[in-house]
Amino acid sequence: MAAPASAAPAGLVRPEERLIAALTRLILDPAQPPARHVAVGAASPMPAAACWLARLLGHPIRMSLLHRREGNPFTEGSRELFDLTGQGRIDLFFLGGGQIDGAANLNLVGTGPWPGTGVRFPGSFGSAFMYMMTPRTILFREEHSPRVLVERVEHVSAPGTSAAGVFRRGHAQALVTGRCVFGFDPARARFTLLSTHPGESADGIRGETGFGFDAPDAVPETPDPTAAELALLRGPVAAELLGTYPEFCARVWGTAAAAA
Repeated sequence: MAAPASAAPAGLVRPEERLIAALTRLILDPAQPPARHVAVGAASPMPAAACWLARLLGHPIRMSLLHRREGNPFTEGSRELFDLTGQGRIDLFFLGGGQIDGAANLNLVGTGPWPGTGVRFPGSFGSAFMYMMTPRTILFREEHSPRVLVERVEHVSAPGTSAAGVFRRGHAQALVTGRCVFGFDPARARFTLLSTHPGESADGIRGETGFGFDAPDAVPETPDPTAAELALLRGPVAAELLGTYPEFCARVWGTAAAAA
């Protein structure tokens, strides 16, 4: 992930804006198959913002924002999303998990004895199907701690890799957290540290991560958004998100942006 040409001063960039820019660069990564149609689930303001930023930067991405009536073409609910995905017509999806392990397995069920009677997570819903049938998945979890990034998830609700002979279209491309960006190698079922956010280090990341991962000798810093990207985020992107995520817009961009 190359740094953008002209980054805005770090002191002016909010952490959420940096995460959105990192997600956008992953969406537009030229080494990956093109993201022509991206689907974004509910409760995902930063992935949704990243998709809007990519579009406003001039990339012809079709978005299905499942939480937004005017941005959701599916009139019969999620079963239409699953049908489209099964046909191979969704290129990229975002997933998170109550737990994520070093093999990119996700746990959306809970902790403790089956069926997760310790701590209950929101539930798997269609995550296993989307993970298997979508060519590219970007994992996103803002919290980066050993309780979330674990050595092995307690329940596998969506597998990061599959046995030989099991059909699946794709795997995790990357994992973005509030501390860093990891890339994922499905052949090795292992993450590699791609960049650390300002103020973080590879050693510090290891101390806050429950699974092992690879890292180069010199780990680059996650690039800030450019001045042009910041202007888009604080203007038209904030305006697009306002109706669906008013609390996020008010918290990140303040009342002036939220009123735009």
